[in-house]
Amino acid sequence: MAYSLNNKVFALVVVLLLCFNCKNDTEPKPTEKKEKPELIMHQPSEMANLMNGMYAYNLQIKQQIVNGEIPSSMPLDLMKLHSAEMSNGHARTPVWNSFVNVFIESQQSVTDTLSNIELKERYNQTINNCLACHKTECTGPIPKIRKLLIK
Repeated sequence: MAYSLNNKVFALVVVLLLCFNCKNDTEPKPTEKKEKPELIMHQPSEMANLMNGMYAYNLQIKQQIVNGEIPSSMPLDLMKLHSAEMSNGHARTPVWNSFVNVFIESQQSVTDTLSNIELKERYNQTINNCLACHKTECTGPIPKIRKLLIK
């Protein structure tokens, strides 16, 4: 009987150990919620929008000149270059102001039907003025601006 009692005690101990030592894996584990950073849409400045408009306009003018057409109007208000809000970190400098005045004159010369200077030359001079300014003030768009030149 002692043998049978020992077996029963041993079996009871094994069962108790299994019951108390086993973890229930089906319990839901608390999950840590990771907060996603808020996405912020970049809002271009008034000046960036104006520059993009000038790029689109000059791309259109380039195509007209290549097609043998003569551009007749200037739909952009270039005087806004003097007042448009600039992108963060940029400010109007004396160098910038001098480039802007030259650019405005050259951009207007593209539609001057009385000029003795060839249209392609006037247009390329306007684009070269853009490049000259961007070489000193804001270098990012230089490769894009170079594509506007008529070869």
